[in-house]
Amino acid sequence: MTIGIILGSTRGGRAGEAVAHWVADAAQNREGFDYRLLDLKDFQLPLNESETVPMAANKNYDSAEITRWSEAIDACEAFVFVTPEYNHSVPAAFKNAVDSLGSEWAGKPVAFVGYGANGGVRAVEHWRQITANFQMPNVRSQVAISIMTEFPEGRFTPADFQAGSLSALFAELEALLTRLR
Repeated sequence: MTIGIILGSTRGGRAGEAVAHWVADAAQNREGFDYRLLDLKDFQLPLNESETVPMAANKNYDSAEITRWSEAIDACEAFVFVTPEYNHSVPAAFKNAVDSLGSEWAGKPVAFVGYGANGGVRAVEHWRQITANFQMPNVRSQVAISIMTEFPEGRFTPADFQAGSLSALFAELEALLTRLR
């Protein structure tokens, strides 16, 4: 079963790159699941301005970039969103990426790794509301990484307890995916 780890920041110098690679590295030891890192920045998605609502597009999009994104998301059966918190909410580029698609998300489980001054918890809460629109079941566990304490001198150094938090998140997501499949 394929689980996409989505790096949801596109900013230069983004803290999320180190976080996403930490998640992906930890996922490589998970048996029976194929975790894939999907870096949103690699897709160069345009602002979604299509007249067709994505859920009604039947995976036929006006943009080659959105089509490539659609194919990458459609190939996954569940997701780990690695999300920053910007201004107490989700990042615009990541929200646009989610809003650009429709059925590719529907019913697929999701888990969250947030980072920010307060561990990205407000962004994660917004993602829970957003993903509910696609009937995406989410796991209760989440990883909350503080840029104030876990990025000393600008380098990501996860707190000792974070490995256990991440392992619990994987276990819950994998169990949920297995039950649904």
